[in-house]
Amino acid sequence: MINKIFKNVDFSKSTLQEEDYESCQFINCNFSNINLSHVNFLECEFDNCNFSLTKVINTAFKSVYFTDCKIIGIDFSEINPFLLTLNFDNCKLNFSSFYKLELKGMIFSNCSLEEVDFSEANLSKAKFSFSDLTNATFDQTNLEEADFKLAKNYSIDPENNRIKHAKFSRDSLVGLLDKYSIHIS
Repeated sequence: MINKIFKNVDFSKSTLQEEDYESCQFINCNFSNINLSHVNFLECEFDNCNFSLTKVINTAFKSVYFTDCKIIGIDFSEINPFLLTLNFDNCKLNFSSFYKLELKGMIFSNCSLEEVDFSEANLSKAKFSFSDLTNATFDQTNLEEADFKLAKNYSIDPENNRIKHAKFSRDSLVGLLDKYSIHIS
């Protein structure tokens, strides 16, 4: 399907067919608790959509933008990683997983990333502008040249992650020292 606009569609009640979607726009659609496995999205936009607990096994997201979306509990580690390009603006991604994914240059702008698993992912050059990373997991994660200057509530172990040339604000440096249980005032 090419250049189609879907508005106010509840896909939990009407099935999204297994096919390719190119340059499509999904506005105020519900994808919660459905299986999107093996669907390909190329240059698509999702605005104000709900993806809570959606299955995305071998789903392809190539140049896909999510704006104002609720994306709770998604295991992105199961998606098709070929040409993966995702951008998130003002989205809730809590309890999701990006385990071992190649996410170089990914943009998270004004997102809630609470308890998100970024273990062993490549987030080099990623940007976390105005995003909340409360209890997010960074374990053996490549964060080289990532930008955390405007992020908040992160806890990153510099000895367990690659952070060369990453950017942090002076006010949030405590997030790099959490493991030492020291108090800074």
